[in-house]
Amino acid sequence: MKTRTLAMQLNWPYIKERIYQYGLLVRFHRPIGTLLLLWPMLCALWIAGEGRPNLHVLVIFILGTFFMRSAGCAINDFADRKIDPHVARTRDRPIASGAVTSTEAVYVAITLAVWSFFLVLTLNWLTIGLSFIGVFLAATYPFTKRYTYLPQMYLGATFGWAVPMAFAAQTGELPNVAWLMYIAAILWATVYDTMYGMVDREEDIKLGVKSTAILFGDADRVILGVLQIIMLLTWLMIGVEAELGIFFYLGVLFAAGLAAYHQYLIRQRNRDGCFKAFLHNNWLGFALFIGIFLDYLIS
Repeated sequence: MKTRTLAMQLNWPYIKERIYQYGLLVRFHRPIGTLLLLWPMLCALWIAGEGRPNLHVLVIFILGTFFMRSAGCAINDFADRKIDPHVARTRDRPIASGAVTSTEAVYVAITLAVWSFFLVLTLNWLTIGLSFIGVFLAATYPFTKRYTYLPQMYLGATFGWAVPMAFAAQTGELPNVAWLMYIAAILWATVYDTMYGMVDREEDIKLGVKSTAILFGDADRVILGVLQIIMLLTWLMIGVEAELGIFFYLGVLFAAGLAAYHQYLIRQRNRDGCFKAFLHNNWLGFALFIGIFLDYLIS
């Protein structure tokens, strides 16, 4: 035949395979990272908008959260391309398995970051300025585990940066409550990512990878408990600063119960329990958000 279908010209099976592999690269099949990034941002937008955030800002931040988390996954796997093949949990990731090249991962990350930047350009100048700090944090985080035992705290600073950006986009200002929420976000991410790090602790020690899970050692549960308490107390301060009511405090109380449950899950420090505790932090974030949501809805 002299003519070929468009699918044949484009080598459709190859294109589908690349899309599938890129989906794995950005953890499209594992949305937990996006959710953990989403909850602090939504809490910030609801408080900044006093229960009625601007719809345009809300849509931009939800899309931006997905794009930047996806970009972060791609650049993280690029940074860990020589480590992931030696870790049981990560050896099947696209770069580690050879399904995606390092160059492809960089292109994917840049493309997603550019899309995010185009979204931010529709917001005010303060938000645009803050976005450059966010990009810097996201681009440098994957490399911190080589130089510091506090990459989990740096992740918190990265994930939590959506909080001041949300206030800037919604109000054009950065009030005290925004920084209290940023501190709470850093503490929370440090807790749940340390639980995540406890899953790979033995392998990370052998590979020379640094983490708070290694730094804390046998005091890990105690230190995490202290961080959880400080985080919850910070949320109580947020409630006072934002003049929130009973539903918010019920959300914090429920979050405290979940934090205690997470301590129970990691009590034996086994892989399954620590990983389950990490995943279950999604519900803690949801509890805080639903408390804020209901407080503004009903009051």
